[in-house]
Amino acid sequence: MMQARTIETQRIYEGREVNLRRDKIVLPGGRKTTREVVEHVDCVAIIAIDAEDNVLLVRQFRQPAGKALLEIPAGGIEPGEEPEDSALRELEEETGYRAAKLERIGGFYSSPGFCTEFLHLFLATELSQGQTGAPEDEIMEVVRLPLREAAELIASGEICDAKSIAGFFALFLRRRGANPCG
Repeated sequence: MMQARTIETQRIYEGREVNLRRDKIVLPGGRKTTREVVEHVDCVAIIAIDAEDNVLLVRQFRQPAGKALLEIPAGGIEPGEEPEDSALRELEEETGYRAAKLERIGGFYSSPGFCTEFLHLFLATELSQGQTGAPEDEIMEVVRLPLREAAELIASGEICDAKSIAGFFALFLRRRGANPCG
Protein backbone atom coordinates (compact mmCIF):
# COMPACT_ATOMS: atom_id res chain seq x y z
CA MET A 1 0.00 0.00 0.00
CA MET A 2 1.31 3.43 -0.91
CA GLN A 3 1.70 5.94 1.91
CA ALA A 4 1.14 9.65 2.19
CA ARG A 5 4.23 11.86 2.27
CA THR A 6 4.55 14.75 4.73
CA ILE A 7 5.74 17.93 3.05
CA GLU A 8 5.30 20.43 5.90
CA THR A 9 4.61 20.37 9.64
CA GLN A 10 3.29 23.30 11.64
CA ARG A 11 3.32 23.29 15.46
CA ILE A 12 -0.02 24.54 16.74
CA TYR A 13 0.15 23.84 20.48
CA GLU A 14 2.61 22.40 23.00
CA GLY A 15 1.18 21.37 26.36
CA ARG A 16 1.94 19.33 29.45
CA GLU A 17 0.15 16.19 28.23
CA VAL A 18 -0.21 16.63 24.48
CA ASN A 19 1.13 18.57 21.53
CA LEU A 20 -0.83 19.39 18.39
CA ARG A 21 0.58 19.73 14.90
CA ARG A 22 -0.84 20.24 11.42
CA ASP A 23 0.81 18.18 8.69
CA LYS A 24 0.51 19.02 5.01
CA ILE A 25 0.69 15.75 3.11
CA VAL A 26 0.69 14.45 -0.43
CA LEU A 27 -1.57 11.45 -0.95
CA PRO A 28 -0.80 8.69 -3.42
CA GLY A 29 -1.80 10.14 -6.76
CA GLY A 30 -0.53 13.63 -5.92
CA ARG A 31 -3.48 15.24 -4.11
CA LYS A 32 -2.44 17.56 -1.24
CA THR A 33 -4.35 17.79 2.04
CA THR A 34 -3.82 18.39 5.76
CA ARG A 35 -4.03 16.26 8.89
CA GLU A 36 -4.15 17.43 12.48
CA VAL A 37 -2.13 15.16 14.75
CA VAL A 38 -2.22 14.95 18.55
CA GLU A 39 1.20 13.90 19.81
CA HIS A 40 1.13 11.89 23.04
CA VAL A 41 3.82 9.77 24.67
CA ASP A 42 3.54 6.02 24.38
CA CYS A 43 1.81 4.39 27.33
CA VAL A 44 1.40 1.11 29.14
CA ALA A 45 -1.81 -0.65 30.16
CA ILE A 46 -1.78 -3.46 32.69
CA ILE A 47 -4.19 -6.29 33.40
CA ALA A 48 -3.28 -7.30 36.96
CA ILE A 49 -4.65 -10.64 38.14
CA ASP A 50 -4.21 -11.98 41.66
CA ALA A 51 -3.93 -15.61 42.82
CA GLU A 52 -7.74 -15.89 43.15
CA ASP A 53 -8.29 -14.78 39.52
CA ASN A 54 -9.47 -11.32 40.54
CA VAL A 55 -8.52 -8.35 38.38
CA LEU A 56 -7.38 -5.02 39.83
CA LEU A 57 -9.08 -2.00 38.27
CA VAL A 58 -9.05 1.67 39.10
CA ARG A 59 -12.01 4.01 39.15
CA GLN A 60 -10.97 7.57 38.43
CA PHE A 61 -12.59 10.78 37.31
CA ARG A 62 -11.82 11.62 33.67
CA GLN A 63 -12.36 15.27 32.83
CA PRO A 64 -12.90 14.76 29.07
CA ALA A 65 -15.59 12.12 29.77
CA GLY A 66 -17.08 14.17 32.60
CA LYS A 67 -17.37 11.17 34.90
CA ALA A 68 -15.48 8.48 36.80
CA LEU A 69 -14.51 5.48 34.67
CA LEU A 70 -13.60 1.94 35.68
CA GLU A 71 -10.33 1.06 33.92
CA ILE A 72 -7.30 -1.16 33.90
CA PRO A 73 -4.24 0.62 35.37
CA ALA A 74 -2.30 2.60 32.77
CA GLY A 75 0.02 5.52 32.32
CA GLY A 76 2.69 7.21 30.28
CA ILE A 77 6.19 5.94 29.67
CA GLU A 78 8.73 8.36 31.16
CA PRO A 79 11.68 9.50 29.01
CA GLY A 80 14.38 6.81 29.00
CA GLU A 81 12.07 4.27 30.65
CA GLU A 82 11.43 0.84 29.14
CA PRO A 83 7.76 -0.17 28.78
CA GLU A 84 8.21 -3.06 31.26
CA ASP A 85 9.62 -0.72 33.91
CA SER A 86 6.81 1.74 33.27
CA ALA A 87 4.19 -1.00 33.66
CA LEU A 88 5.62 -2.09 37.01
CA ARG A 89 5.82 1.53 38.22
CA GLU A 90 2.29 2.43 37.08
CA LEU A 91 0.81 -0.72 38.60
CA GLU A 92 2.28 0.06 42.01
CA GLU A 93 1.48 3.79 41.84
CA GLU A 94 -2.14 3.23 40.90
CA THR A 95 -3.04 0.06 42.81
CA GLY A 96 -0.45 -0.35 45.56
CA TYR A 97 0.53 -3.78 44.22
CA ARG A 98 3.77 -5.14 42.78
CA ALA A 99 3.99 -7.92 40.21
CA ALA A 100 6.63 -10.64 40.40
CA LYS A 101 5.67 -11.74 36.88
CA LEU A 102 5.04 -9.39 33.97
CA GLU A 103 4.55 -10.40 30.37
CA ARG A 104 3.79 -8.36 27.30
CA ILE A 105 0.60 -9.57 25.65
CA GLY A 106 0.30 -7.05 22.86
CA GLY A 107 0.04 -3.43 21.90
CA PHE A 108 -2.19 -1.08 19.95
CA TYR A 109 -2.74 2.53 18.90
CA SER A 110 -5.42 4.26 20.98
CA SER A 111 -6.82 6.45 18.15
CA PRO A 112 -4.59 6.22 15.07
CA GLY A 113 -6.78 8.53 13.02
CA PHE A 114 -5.49 11.56 14.92
CA CYS A 115 -3.17 10.52 17.78
CA THR A 116 0.37 9.09 17.98
CA GLU A 117 -0.19 7.27 21.31
CA PHE A 118 0.75 3.57 21.29
CA LEU A 119 -0.17 1.40 24.28
CA HIS A 120 1.95 -1.55 25.35
CA LEU A 121 -0.31 -4.14 27.00
CA PHE A 122 0.96 -6.26 29.88
CA LEU A 123 -0.34 -9.08 32.07
CA ALA A 124 0.82 -8.77 35.68
CA THR A 125 0.57 -11.76 38.02
CA GLU A 126 2.09 -13.03 41.26
CA LEU A 127 0.99 -9.83 42.98
CA SER A 128 2.10 -8.64 46.41
CA GLN A 129 1.29 -5.56 48.44
CA GLY A 130 3.48 -2.55 47.61
CA GLN A 131 2.94 1.17 48.11
CA THR A 132 0.37 3.41 46.46
CA GLY A 133 1.91 6.54 45.04
CA ALA A 134 -0.70 8.06 42.74
CA PRO A 135 0.06 11.64 41.74
CA GLU A 136 -1.72 14.28 43.83
CA ASP A 137 -3.71 15.46 40.80
CA GLU A 138 -5.28 12.01 40.29
CA ILE A 139 -8.06 10.70 42.50
CA MET A 140 -8.61 6.99 42.11
CA GLU A 141 -10.14 4.04 43.89
CA VAL A 142 -8.82 0.49 43.49
CA VAL A 143 -11.55 -2.03 42.60
CA ARG A 144 -10.92 -5.78 42.81
CA LEU A 145 -13.40 -8.07 41.10
CA PRO A 146 -13.50 -11.56 39.63
CA LEU A 147 -12.02 -11.60 36.14
CA ARG A 148 -15.05 -13.53 34.89
CA GLU A 149 -17.18 -10.39 35.54
CA ALA A 150 -15.14 -8.20 33.18
CA ALA A 151 -17.08 -9.22 30.05
CA GLU A 152 -20.39 -8.44 31.78
CA LEU A 153 -19.10 -5.02 32.86
CA ILE A 154 -18.05 -4.27 29.29
CA ALA A 155 -21.43 -5.40 27.95
CA SER A 156 -23.29 -3.25 30.50
CA GLY A 157 -21.16 -0.17 29.74
CA GLU A 158 -19.61 -0.03 33.23
CA ILE A 159 -16.21 -0.57 31.58
CA CYS A 160 -16.31 1.76 28.59
CA ASP A 161 -12.79 2.96 27.79
CA ALA A 162 -11.03 1.57 24.74
CA LYS A 163 -7.79 0.45 26.39
CA SER A 164 -9.62 -1.63 29.00
CA ILE A 165 -11.94 -3.23 26.44
CA ALA A 166 -9.03 -3.97 24.08
CA GLY A 167 -6.94 -5.27 26.95
CA PHE A 168 -9.59 -7.69 28.18
CA PHE A 169 -10.34 -8.83 24.63
CA ALA A 170 -6.64 -9.56 24.05
CA LEU A 171 -6.41 -11.44 27.35
CA PHE A 172 -9.53 -13.53 26.68
CA LEU A 173 -8.29 -14.45 23.19
CA ARG A 174 -4.85 -15.25 24.57
CA ARG A 175 -6.37 -17.59 27.15
CA ARG A 176 -8.02 -19.38 24.21
CA GLY A 177 -4.63 -19.80 22.50
CA ALA A 178 -4.64 -16.80 20.16
CA ASN A 179 -2.34 -13.74 20.23
CA PRO A 180 -4.50 -10.99 18.67
CA CYS A 181 -2.27 -7.92 18.91
CA GLY A 182 1.24 -9.33 18.66
